[in-house]
Amino acid sequence: MTRNQGRLRLLSGDLQLPAFLPDATRGVVRSVDSADLRECGIQALVMNTFHLMQHPGSSTVRALGGLHEMCDWPLPIFTDSGGFQAYSLIHENPKQGRITGNGLIIHQQSTNRKLQLTPEKSVQLQVSFGSDVLFCLDDCTHVDAPYHEQEESVQRTVEWARRCKQEFLRLMDERRTPKDRRPMLFAVIQGGGARDLRERCARELLAIGFDGYGFGGWPLDSRGELLEEILSYTRQLIPDQFPMHALGVGHPRSIARCASFGYDLFDSALPTRDARHGRLYVFTATKPSLSPGVSGDWLAFKHISDLKYVKSAEPISAACDCLCCRSVSLGYLRHLFKIGDTLYMRLATAHNLRFMSQLMSCLSSPRDDADQTGA
Repeated sequence: MTRNQGRLRLLSGDLQLPAFLPDATRGVVRSVDSADLRECGIQALVMNTFHLMQHPGSSTVRALGGLHEMCDWPLPIFTDSGGFQAYSLIHENPKQGRITGNGLIIHQQSTNRKLQLTPEKSVQLQVSFGSDVLFCLDDCTHVDAPYHEQEESVQRTVEWARRCKQEFLRLMDERRTPKDRRPMLFAVIQGGGARDLRERCARELLAIGFDGYGFGGWPLDSRGELLEEILSYTRQLIPDQFPMHALGVGHPRSIARCASFGYDLFDSALPTRDARHGRLYVFTATKPSLSPGVSGDWLAFKHISDLKYVKSAEPISAACDCLCCRSVSLGYLRHLFKIGDTLYMRLATAHNLRFMSQLMSCLSSPRDDADQTGA
């Protein structure tokens, strides 16, 4: 298997690689339904364990038949562990909670509740949700954090990953789940911008053994630039047969660069958020031909609020086959945007997601017959 080739065989279907997974954080991609997503060519979704355990709650998800049944989504679902929430809530505002050797403690100020998320609980929740791919709980950091914090993060991440795998195996044995019917378990590589820490984390996680791996930590520097050097280096640490997820990477140019490094999976709320805020993605060529990481002006943005679109009878892109481009003009879409109608959000979101699935096709190299099936 060469890098960035093949498909990932999951319980809910094969995933053609590379693949972009929209963030359905709380069980929904905002403004669109499952039929819209499938029409856009979306193959899988990412949902968040930390948020789902609060709303609608784990018992409600189970009562509604698990995430696939609840969300009317028959295709693969990845569930993030909640590690990023530790970064966003705790690292940026210590009053929100704290990190201990046993996991995360979050203080809900609105309800005065205290939530505890341990490695074991994270896995238990994800298994109960019926996820196709589970992520181990990790301690996320920013690349600018001091070395000693990065080192502590690596130590926690490896120990939590070990506990996650032990709990995963215990649950699979308890349920008598045959190996070919088990979800995949991914671990996350931390270490900030330090090569030695990334290498240590990758080496220790490989020794434990997982089905796939993710690049952990915020993928941008303080200037908002992609951390190309450390992303490339981290991918080189993991053998090619393992799928690699560039967690949180969602800008089209960043995805193209990471695909050239050998990353297979990407997720972000950026394309759908951009759509809702009026930034629409288009290829500059009618039939773009991209190799991974290609440079040049293959990507352009149309800002729907621009006055030049007031009377435009053209679609966003004549080369796009999405619901929006087939149905409405830029002028009408701008009108919907200006009056704040929810139809705008649906149509614009469908367009940007269709762009992302087309981008994945452009970045695909000729496939061989091998598959990525994990460890």
